[in-house]
Amino acid sequence: MVRHGETEWSAAGKHTGVTDISLTERGERVARSLAPRLADTEFAQVLTSPRRRATHTAELAGFTDVEIDGDLVEWDYGDYEGITTPQIQETVPNWSVWTHPTPGGETAAQVGARLDRVVQRVRAVDGRTLVFAHGHSLRVLAARWLGLEVAEGRIFDLDTATISVLGDDRGTPVVQRWNVGDSH
Repeated sequence: MVRHGETEWSAAGKHTGVTDISLTERGERVARSLAPRLADTEFAQVLTSPRRRATHTAELAGFTDVEIDGDLVEWDYGDYEGITTPQIQETVPNWSVWTHPTPGGETAAQVGARLDRVVQRVRAVDGRTLVFAHGHSLRVLAARWLGLEVAEGRIFDLDTATISVLGDDRGTPVVQRWNVGDSH
């Protein structure tokens, strides 16, 4: 799994669900640095969210033959799109996407259902799958891969332009590597 490169909003901590925002120059540079780290691995399928920040990260990482999967889009934050958690907490104390509703957006159950379909799709393929997507959606994907509730995605901190690897150990779903980037 690869989280897209940095955007202006991700750098500022703004919730970026449906807004189709481009990578920053730094985001593009770091996305390019993923190419040599992924080049020696063979993938049976490469999936990406349809959002520009994910598809562009895939391209810069050397993957142009990718399949768009709408289930990989980021959490729809509804009324909280484009604002930060501290801003939301000014009116909703202790708000977190993991524990509170997102007015006008998706519920945790809806996000979980989307990512459950991705898990099924990945497990149905013989070989490795590479996924390019977003912070919260990938954290939910990891939780669902492990059989955890959506809210448990909160324990998987994830930086931009990082690689994480999910797998199986003798039939048990596991995290093999997490949040690996140039500085990790």
